[in-house]
Amino acid sequence: MIDLAQLRREPEVVKAALARRGVTSATLDAVIELDVQHRQLLQEAEGLRAQVKDLSRQVGEARRQKDDAAASALAETSRTLGDQEREASAALDELAATLREQLLFVPNLPAPEAPDGADEHDNVELRRWWVGMDEGAAQPTYEAHQRVAHWDIGTDLGILDLETGAKLAGSMFPLYRGFGARLIRALGFFALDRHLPEYEEIRPPSFALTETMMSTGHLPKSADDMYEIGRDGLWAIPTAEVPLTSMHRGEILAEDQLPIRMTAQTACFRREAGAAGRDTRGLLRLHEFDKVELFAYCTPEQALEAHADILRRAEGLLQALGLTYRVLDLCTGDLGTSAARTFDLEVFSPGVDRWLEVSSVSWFRDFQARRANVRYRTSDGSTALVHTVNGSALAWARIWAALVETYRQVDGSVELPAVLAPYLGGQTRIPTRSS
Repeated sequence: MIDLAQLRREPEVVKAALARRGVTSATLDAVIELDVQHRQLLQEAEGLRAQVKDLSRQVGEARRQKDDAAASALAETSRTLGDQEREASAALDELAATLREQLLFVPNLPAPEAPDGADEHDNVELRRWWVGMDEGAAQPTYEAHQRVAHWDIGTDLGILDLETGAKLAGSMFPLYRGFGARLIRALGFFALDRHLPEYEEIRPPSFALTETMMSTGHLPKSADDMYEIGRDGLWAIPTAEVPLTSMHRGEILAEDQLPIRMTAQTACFRREAGAAGRDTRGLLRLHEFDKVELFAYCTPEQALEAHADILRRAEGLLQALGLTYRVLDLCTGDLGTSAARTFDLEVFSPGVDRWLEVSSVSWFRDFQARRANVRYRTSDGSTALVHTVNGSALAWARIWAALVETYRQVDGSVELPAVLAPYLGGQTRIPTRSS
């Protein structure tokens, strides 16, 4: 969440920053008013508590002096003030909960460098990459045999069975078969190996407590897009970012430990509640998919390099796979709730003639760390909140789609990039069923 102390100290600065994200001054004025009321009530409750403590001392003194009448009168006053203090404390707790709830819905301040804009249409394309561009090659065009949608390719090759997936779990839950399943597995191993040893590999749980989901900002704002297991108080994770962000929740780290870098491959679960009216065919939009995540805790001074490192790694994977992609700088209107700056990577998928988002690389400043209470001890002995950065490297369902479309051959087979050979037993050709 945002820094309440900064909002008190620099209300106009915070308002101006969040206005870029469409947050009104009225919203922040309501938070400021709640904060004023909370501090006033806190002062009142603490004053009453001090009076009760002093009266208790006076009662004891009167009893030592054998002045029972004075002790009785003081005790009665103490009881009355004690009742008032309990009422004030109860009101304080209620007001604190209201203030926290309001803060949980306030997004992060965008980085000054983030472009202004209302929505995804205002994102800024920074660059594109394709095989041979460094040697002057033009951006590739695609032949008719590559202009076939991955769901048709997958069905023809017997490697994607959406019908059975839907029979088992409903629509938008894919089922990969044979070489298709091997390819998903190979992509994860390929990426994880490239991130070691700089990033420690983690295998986190696939479910998270509400507190864990709150730390990243997925709750409460995106509750409708999450899968909840109500009776157990758990949520299916939408990304490994969720457990990784809380790995050191409530801890104080040593500054010389930072940055702490971690990577994890997990299944990711999303309701896609806002998918109505969007193209959900094939692997374009799913309720479950595999993804490798990169994450780092760092100091503010380390944050930009940590952010850039994750972006480089994600781009490096796409280049190794030979996929055409572009980098987008997300505008303020398209940033996620917790992000201060985000770069998206989109691959071109010729069979569906679309750019598909396969990675989102974000810097959160101390927004998530404030929720998770992750701090570090500085060289002068004080403590400060860490910064967090994370990014996908990569989300595999759409990479799978782009690969089988891009590398489809005239005879209908698929010839995958050679870098995947060690993870596919040396076999990179997905043959047709008639081969």
